[in-house]
Amino acid sequence: MRQTILLLFCFLSLSTTLQAQKSGTVKGYVTDTINHSTLTNASISLLRAKDSILVKFTRAKENGYFELNNIKADKFILLVSYPKYADFVDQFSVDSTKLIKDYGKINLEDRGKILSEIIIKGNRAAMKIKGDTLEFDPKAFKIEPNAKVEDLIKQFPGIQIDKDGKITAQGETVTKVLVDGEEFFGDDPTLVTKNLRADMVDKVQLYDKKSDQAAFTGIDDGQKTKTLNVKLKEDKKNGHFGKLELGGGTDNFYKGQAMFNKFWDKKKLATYGIFGNTGQVGLGWGDKDKYGQTSYQVTDDGGIYFTNNGNDEFDSWDGQFNGEGIPVAQTGGIHFDNKWNKDKESINVNYKIGDIKLSGNRNDINQQNLSSSSIYNTSDKSFEKNMTKNKLDLAYEIKIDTTLTLKLNVDGLFKKSNSSDAETRKGTDEQGNQLNNLKQTTTNDVDDKTFNINTLLTKRFKKTGRTLSLNLSQSSTDSKSNGYLNSRAEFFTPSVISPDSTKVVDQNKVNNISNTAFKSNLIYTEPLSKSLSLILNYGFNISNGKADRKSFNQDTNGDYTVLDSIFSNNYELDQTINQVGAIFNYKKIKLFFLLVLNLVV
Repeated sequence: MRQTILLLFCFLSLSTTLQAQKSGTVKGYVTDTINHSTLTNASISLLRAKDSILVKFTRAKENGYFELNNIKADKFILLVSYPKYADFVDQFSVDSTKLIKDYGKINLEDRGKILSEIIIKGNRAAMKIKGDTLEFDPKAFKIEPNAKVEDLIKQFPGIQIDKDGKITAQGETVTKVLVDGEEFFGDDPTLVTKNLRADMVDKVQLYDKKSDQAAFTGIDDGQKTKTLNVKLKEDKKNGHFGKLELGGGTDNFYKGQAMFNKFWDKKKLATYGIFGNTGQVGLGWGDKDKYGQTSYQVTDDGGIYFTNNGNDEFDSWDGQFNGEGIPVAQTGGIHFDNKWNKDKESINVNYKIGDIKLSGNRNDINQQNLSSSSIYNTSDKSFEKNMTKNKLDLAYEIKIDTTLTLKLNVDGLFKKSNSSDAETRKGTDEQGNQLNNLKQTTTNDVDDKTFNINTLLTKRFKKTGRTLSLNLSQSSTDSKSNGYLNSRAEFFTPSVISPDSTKVVDQNKVNNISNTAFKSNLIYTEPLSKSLSLILNYGFNISNGKADRKSFNQDTNGDYTVLDSIFSNNYELDQTINQVGAIFNYKKIKLFFLLVLNLVV
């Protein structure tokens, strides 16, 4: 019995030992190459190699020693940094055959004593961390002749780009790609990644961009946007370049794309154009318009629902047309930005125009299996849809003095669309007897207009963190549509040729929907301590909305003049809001806390 217990105890001890050995350890000493002195508090970061996510972090002790424990098997990047010293970067693996990585002494070199920036392993550091920014050096990656920025970014650890140009970094979607810190054609990342040459890039920065309010006040509000900033080489900021692509194929498929860019002084000018019938309707995956606002819509049954019209993308036609057909597109745009008056004033202008046509046919056959029988349905559908769109947005900023700044944003959208659909459906039972028959045609013409203007005035005071800002915005949307619905549905009893009942709908539908909104917000921030700050705000908002939906039946002369009250409604919504709020913001290195108090009238 004692032997059995002893063996069991040994087995459990061995299992515990083996289990403990599954996690690895990284250790070493950080010293100075010249004086061989220890570099106390040197930053030690352990990143996962496949996505550059921070796994472990510590600082060197007084004797320069560091140790990272409980590391699971994987591939890692070790980054050691110290102010005014070149970074140390190394990639290694932890697995069952090598659980301990002992670097011994890691000697950092004084940047002032060396010509290149760092290199302990290889000739250049592929990436380094500067505060909350991860910076990539293009020279550390292989760049093919005529490669685009997209081809370069695909090589960066932890960054993926899909077939549509959508960028994911560290598991989050990159929604902004800037050029030298400025927007390029608004929020369309692929206008940068697919068109600028990789050999023009000096460095690429990845960081979480703070909201304008947080950047101004210095108080973190928790709102951040994953952003890539492409910094161009100084000698590439003066000159011009472009590209032209033409293609053709069988079944009359064709496409073309052209782009021209010019850089001089602090000015940038770019134009692009696309045409084709291959399904490409724009350069971007995230062409988000800034005209959006929250508004309401009224359904035919009188229900009210709220929508956010913030997106109006050329590349979202699959969603609008249920993936049917291949659009024929002609789109283009022009961009200009400039800084002057010692960078106190800047302007950013974008104009886009597009025309998209879609037509096609669809045939469906499906079977519904019931408990006692089956129903077979067939449908034939033809459709034609067209849309033209013009969008202009402008941003102007002036720094009145070192503490007072005014920003003005204006944008407008004009969109016209028309569509027509014809559909025939037929349902039969297992014996081929007709059960129902539907013939339906619909047409619709839509005219949409949207306009927005936003003004932001910000003031900083002598005390750090004490600020005052005033935001005023006015927006309006107007949508008019006119369409026809003609539907005839017949219902049969099995084995009977003539229909038992018939339902006919023949109507003219006219919709007139408009929304206007004025918003104002006054914000004052006051730092109470290094970690605690107070934000006071007052907002006054007015919104007016109208939704007039009318359905008309035919009169005896065949004109659509008879109002159908069942499918018609007319709603108006007027709203006035006064809002007073206070936010206590507490932030430590690893702790972020918000207490929000709001009074809305």
